[in-house]
Amino acid sequence: MPTLTDNTLSLLRLTLTPGLGPRRIANLIETFGSATAALAANPSELEQVRRIGSVTAAKIARGLRESLPLAEAELERAVAAGVSLVGLGDPDYPPLLARIPDPPAVLYVLGELRPESDDRYPVAIVGSRACTSYGLEQAERFGSVLAGAGLTIVSGGARGIDSAAHRGALKADGRTIAVLGCGLHHCYPPENQPLFDQIADGRGALVSELPMDVPPTPDNFPARNRIISGLSLGTVVIEAARGSGALITAKSAVEDQGREVFAVPGRVDSPASEGTLRLLRSGGAAIAIGPGDVLNALETPARHHFHDTHEARYADPTARPDEGLWSGETATQPPSGQQVAGDLQTRVLAALDEARTPDELVEQLGASPGEVRTAITMLEIQGTIRRRGTRLERAGA
Repeated sequence: MPTLTDNTLSLLRLTLTPGLGPRRIANLIETFGSATAALAANPSELEQVRRIGSVTAAKIARGLRESLPLAEAELERAVAAGVSLVGLGDPDYPPLLARIPDPPAVLYVLGELRPESDDRYPVAIVGSRACTSYGLEQAERFGSVLAGAGLTIVSGGARGIDSAAHRGALKADGRTIAVLGCGLHHCYPPENQPLFDQIADGRGALVSELPMDVPPTPDNFPARNRIISGLSLGTVVIEAARGSGALITAKSAVEDQGREVFAVPGRVDSPASEGTLRLLRSGGAAIAIGPGDVLNALETPARHHFHDTHEARYADPTARPDEGLWSGETATQPPSGQQVAGDLQTRVLAALDEARTPDELVEQLGASPGEVRTAITMLEIQGTIRRRGTRLERAGA
């Protein structure tokens, strides 16, 4: 049985209690102070929680009492499949996802999430399952270039655009996260088993908020979409038809989470691009003609995330400051401990007096691979350095 924190075990019990979803679980924790304390609540205490009446309170109290054996059985299924569980509030829980209005209480993870190192700067790429060859080409192109720049590609593992984005990341030797609309005992779509195996085998992670045995049903996917955008600094939409689930992801990203949304223009007479073009026409997304547009636009959100001023950046989803993070009257200087990261960027830039590989930079600078990769990503986002094959060089060199 996997080793879990008390917090994660308590959260798992809450998720397996009938009548409790992410919002009610959040309300329980707000009322009682912790997931563990919520488990001990009686019906009269549960009635004091927002949106829980007397009948519902009695059902939830009964479910809480019966949740421990359910959680133990679920843990056995997870460990048998090599799946780990990460609870909201645990150190390995992705910090961007924790900030959305309704974060999953528990994430099931096959593979490895690295939110403080390799997966620090994720970007989502989403679109239609029934896409054109142009859409597939652009999804793989964006996935490959952005992953090559050090960003982690997040998508839904579905047919079409999602799979192409994942493949692009893998071809660039980058990392990718597939958020599934089913439990991790299932592979959906089934033909993606080789792709999912490659992702989970050291190249990223398969993620779900659903218990192991939950099958893929249409009802699961809208909620899944908020996780895709919630994990990410921004979302790129490629070929979304009218009514596409990708538009739900975009709507969640910009309206509920205050994240950046981009759209890649398609043919004006193609039904596959109708939703994308409407998104652009309404002003709901910034146009992305190439991956560089995404990198440039994500510089400010990435710097806020790097310096843990994300809340200030996204406090008002309608606010989009044009100035840099440390410019103008609202400038905020980074704490001294975070200046080290800026110093490493300066050292990386100085070391690129000639083109070098990331491994050569690690050896020359004496820093950890994760620290050097983070510095490289920030410099690439800023447009200060660029990749040429396997080597890095100063922009303009």
